[in-house]
Amino acid sequence: MKKILTMVAGALLLAASPQIMAQERENPFLKPYDTQYGIPPFDKIQVADFIPAIKAGIAEQDQNLWAITRNRAVPDFDNTILPLENLSPILERVAGVFFHYQDALSTPEFAEIADEAIPLLDEASNKVNLDEALFQRIKQVYDNRDKMGLNAVQKRVVEKYYRSFAEQGAALPADKKEELVKVNAELSKLFIQYNRNLLNATNSFYITVYDKEDLAGLPASSVAQAAEEAKERGLDGLWVFTLHAPSRLPVLQSADSRGLREAMYKGYTSLAFNGENSNVDVIKQIVKLRDQKAKIMGFDNFAQMMTSRVMAKTPEAASDLLLSVFEPAVKRSAEEVKDMQAYVDAHGGNFKIAPWDYYYYAGKVKAEKYDLDENEVREYFALDNVLKGMFDTAEKLWGIKMVPIKDAPKYIDDMQVYDVVDAKTGEHIAVWWCDYFPRASKRQGAWMEQLQSAGLFEDGKQRRPIVFNVGNFTRPAGDVPALLTLDEVETTFHEFGHALQAILSRAPYKSLAGTNVDRDYVEMCSQINEHWAFEPEVLKGYARHYKTGEPISDELIQKISNASKFNQGFMTTELAGAAILDLKYGETPEVEDVAAFEKKVADEIGMPEEITYRYRSPYFKHIFGSDGYASGYYTYLWAQVLEADAWELFKQKGIFDKKTAQSFKKNILESGDTEDPMVLFVKFRGHKPDAKALLRLRGLE
Repeated sequence: MKKILTMVAGALLLAASPQIMAQERENPFLKPYDTQYGIPPFDKIQVADFIPAIKAGIAEQDQNLWAITRNRAVPDFDNTILPLENLSPILERVAGVFFHYQDALSTPEFAEIADEAIPLLDEASNKVNLDEALFQRIKQVYDNRDKMGLNAVQKRVVEKYYRSFAEQGAALPADKKEELVKVNAELSKLFIQYNRNLLNATNSFYITVYDKEDLAGLPASSVAQAAEEAKERGLDGLWVFTLHAPSRLPVLQSADSRGLREAMYKGYTSLAFNGENSNVDVIKQIVKLRDQKAKIMGFDNFAQMMTSRVMAKTPEAASDLLLSVFEPAVKRSAEEVKDMQAYVDAHGGNFKIAPWDYYYYAGKVKAEKYDLDENEVREYFALDNVLKGMFDTAEKLWGIKMVPIKDAPKYIDDMQVYDVVDAKTGEHIAVWWCDYFPRASKRQGAWMEQLQSAGLFEDGKQRRPIVFNVGNFTRPAGDVPALLTLDEVETTFHEFGHALQAILSRAPYKSLAGTNVDRDYVEMCSQINEHWAFEPEVLKGYARHYKTGEPISDELIQKISNASKFNQGFMTTELAGAAILDLKYGETPEVEDVAAFEKKVADEIGMPEEITYRYRSPYFKHIFGSDGYASGYYTYLWAQVLEADAWELFKQKGIFDKKTAQSFKKNILESGDTEDPMVLFVKFRGHKPDAKALLRLRGLE
């Protein structure tokens, strides 16, 4: 899973402050950090610090909110809009770390305080977003924005705040606001329960292998990791596989044992469906409450409400895009299944391809067609080498250099912290850190967050961002380093693409900076960055065998290139299918049976029986773990249209063409939300996005 968490509109939704009781030890959140570049002092932060800091932040928010709304001066940009950018520095600091810990360090101790913290944060958010006096001041500035001598960027800030408050219900009558607060509170509790169930269900499932013969086909690194996992569980001499991606995917892709593959597949696709960690009832309640919320806000359904806020504008437009890609993808996937079935039949298999066979036999066909062994390729992608290639690429394209910060505070030992500097001048640009290995307290997937945005802060000074990438890759085992699959290499570059949009941002206000852009635009920067990972010129610089140090051969690079469009039918079908399922949930007022609803949608759109949705509902965290991508998962495909069209220009001009890179940096990476995204895209590309570029890129046209 690829996810972004951003501090939208600075501290707009979260804020807090002073009236601090004397304590024996100083709460690190209560004043600006005295660390280099303002990195959170993780070595000093304790779980017990969160609640007092959140409460202090709420007090600060209340005080500053009172100052704005009681100001008798005519509302303007400086006395109404600008203060919202830094409504509570305390709450902004504590919320950034809190939400990161919720995904990356959710220990039992932290989970306990989260039950108290989330309602406090929600209440603080509602207090701001539904404040009638504040909204009237914002509206007055909005109505008179053309008469105030504001520049274009300031006008956009005003328009964004007005739209954001209106979308949060600020324009509703009092009785509707009260209903909305209740619905939001219930949803928030359900999101907590959904995420906790998913984490617990993931951690509780494992497969123990007793017979070494059942490990046939698995890469040595996966076997070593499984042995290490078994040892940690007191099962020395056995092998344990879990649902975490570094354990699950090698089994599905490489295990010769069909029984082991089936057990892993069924374990994953039934994740959080049953038992004490079931998310089924949670999903039913979320769907029902979202429909109520949409109707309170004056929309026919939740999908209509959510799509109205982004580039698609309507569920129908989003659905049309999805189906235009889904149908040719399904057609291609049928050809892929036919090739796999032929392979099974030719090698004495007496069975029909099932979903748990797809990854495995796709690999067999790929190896036969392109003579490409994924396990062999993996030996050239040690994590440290991949990072080097990624950093070198960023330096060539964007003129930045990654310098390790050796003594930076860390919340876990194996994370790495870098000072991002201008390659020519050495000027500080950002802090970037990475946390790439799985643990029980971390959710699955990979994502990017910006802990501190670029922009104007409470002291009137511009600050540079603090950004991080998180993943779940196979840990080093013995003398074998962390070796990445091709998919994991792609993921690493993808999430760093998100980070680059935050790192390079030059937007003057936090609400416009970095990834604070429309949801169906934000994935463009991450997805285009994937392409450089496998360009021959780039591969030659970083892909080296972890044992011999030999660079990857031209022959192997050609095989990777030849196979690059392989299995695109499957990958596009499972992604588009999940996006259509998401929209259908948003158009449905109530769901009685989650599994039956999934099947109904699959039957309606013609989902092949060999392919499952990328995420089934109980572990579709994008859409049920929060409102982040709800009725918006389609945006990955829309962003892929933008990315495919943009990449065609790089391919035409040269992947390191200075003029093209400079234009992309200026108009896309640095601009944030300072202009309409379509305007910025056209400035770079010269025309509006061509949807067929995606079909061309994936070889589906």
